[in-house]
Order: sequence, then C-alpha cells, then structure tokens
Amino acid sequence: MSWLPEASAHAARIDLLLAGLTIISLAVLGLVFGLMVLNVIRFRAGRTTAVARAAAGHKNWWFEIAWTAATLVIFFGLFLWATQLYVVGFRPPADAIQIYVTGKQWMWKIQYPGGQREINALHVPAGRPVRLLMTSEDVIHDFSVPALRIKHDVLPGRYQSLWFTATRTGSFRLYCTQFCGVGHSRMTGTLTVLEAADYADWLNNVPASGSLAMAGEALFIRSGCSGCHASSRYAPDAADASRAPSMVGLYGSRVVLADGHAIVADAAFLHDAILDSPRRQGASFATEMPSFRGVLGEEDLAALVAYLQTLSPALPPDTGN
Repeated sequence: MSWLPEASAHAARIDLLLAGLTIISLAVLGLVFGLMVLNVIRFRAGRTTAVARAAAGHKNWWFEIAWTAATLVIFFGLFLWATQLYVVGFRPPADAIQIYVTGKQWMWKIQYPGGQREINALHVPAGRPVRLLMTSEDVIHDFSVPALRIKHDVLPGRYQSLWFTATRTGSFRLYCTQFCGVGHSRMTGTLTVLEAADYADWLNNVPASGSLAMAGEALFIRSGCSGCHASSRYAPDAADASRAPSMVGLYGSRVVLADGHAIVADAAFLHDAILDSPRRQGASFATEMPSFRGVLGEEDLAALVAYLQTLSPALPPDTGN
C-alpha cells in the first residue's frame, strides 16, 4: 500500500514496479554485503590455518557466473517491464479528451476543447482517458501529479504528450518539478477529478468564447493560411497541388518529408510544422512555408492545431462533452 493516494488507472502498476525494483536492489545489496561480511569473518587477521589458506586460493567460477547472470536477467526483466509501462503511457486511447497545457514562468495555463481556460487548475472527469498536449512559452518546466504517478518534461516550442485515466474523485496537487527560476516553488496548481455528470456541468458553467477549433479556423484565415492550403470550407480549390498540401485529411496521415523520412502528422507534427517549416517540408512541395515562430503564441498554436484536427473526419478530436 503506497503512502501516496492512487488516483489513476496505472498508479498501482507504477507502485508495483517501484516495489519490485526496491526489493531486488535490496536483495542484491544484501547478497554483496553478506559475502563481504562472510569473507571478513572467515579470513580475519590471526586465522591462518591451512584450511583458510586453501579456501582463499580457490575460486568457484560457476557460482560467480550463476549469481551474476541471475541478477542480469532479473534487472533486464525489470527494464522490459518498465519499458512496457513507459510505451503505454504515451499511447492514448482514441477517445481520450484532449487538453492543452502551457507552462510559463511561473504558472500553468490550461485550455479545453470547448474554449474554457484556467490558470494553475485542471478539471478532468473520472473514468475517462485524458490526453495532455503540453508545451512551454519560455524555459523547460516539468508537469507532475504525484497522485496520478505522471511526470514529464515540458519543452519550449515543442509538444509533449501524456495521458492518464483518473479513477478517484477529489483534489490533488500538481507541480513543476524542474527548476525554472526564482518563482519555481510557486508554480503549483490543483487537479480536480469530478464524476462525469459533474464535469459536464462544470464545462457548461465555465465561460468560453467559442471552441478552440472555431478560434483556430478564424486564425487560419486571418494569418493567410487559406491562401495556400485548401481546407474543408475555405478555398477548397485555391492551392496548386504542387504548391502546398491540403489540410483536409492531413491529421493522422503519413507524410513523406523532403529528406525522405516518413512521419505521422499528429498534433506535435502540426505544431512543429508551423514553427519550424523547413524541417517539416513535404517531399512533393517546392514552395517553402515561412516560419511562424515569434509570430504566433502557444495559445494561438493550440487553436490552429485543434482546427486542423477537425479537418480529418476519421479522426475528430474529442470535445470533452
């Protein structure tokens, strides 16, 4: 039983892994120090019998190989166990609610698909997968909720993804666990887990100025994106197919870059393509898209990404309602 509350579906598995690692480490520590103590007693000064001298000159290679191989296999098994948990932690279910988290000295800014916003507070429903798309506006932060057993670096100019399923209602503390300046200790907040009906009521009662996708659609037009990229509603035939890719169906598809490398156009790809266009240039498009780094803030980028996701009917982003 952990001294911390277990408030997520995978918290017990993380605790079990940590307990297994601790037990195995203590067992190996006990074996090594036990053998050291045994040899200190057995070959202590003054014990110079023939038996002791003979034992000192004998080495059991099979014993050495056996215990070394056994510990190697055990720790390799722990590595595979931890790897499996790590991989699962970055593969959210398709129906996960997508929430945007932006770190800034010294606060957490939260944006919901419906356009609701919070500072240093995050509300989620119990029993429903939640995917966090996280980025930073300035320096490296680290988003951590100990009760959920989640923790991940938040990097400037890049999306980091993390997901969880909360299983216990209540309020839990969230922290920045990467030193980020003089106000680092104040960069905390509260995660509130609500029942599904209470979460829906909370969303309906929080003021929202249109959904993120709607804001992103307006920004897509205002920034001139629709002049080159075809979308589902604006200028469907405006772009020469060799000039710029259509945004319809782009999210979730495989894109071949100019260097021949193929990559899935997920939310992180869309975010990076807007900020660092040359590195995300498609292989079949000769026109180079200008970078919007320094032009669009992270909140604008979140809105644009949310809108572009809606242009792939087979993979609509979850609204959280």
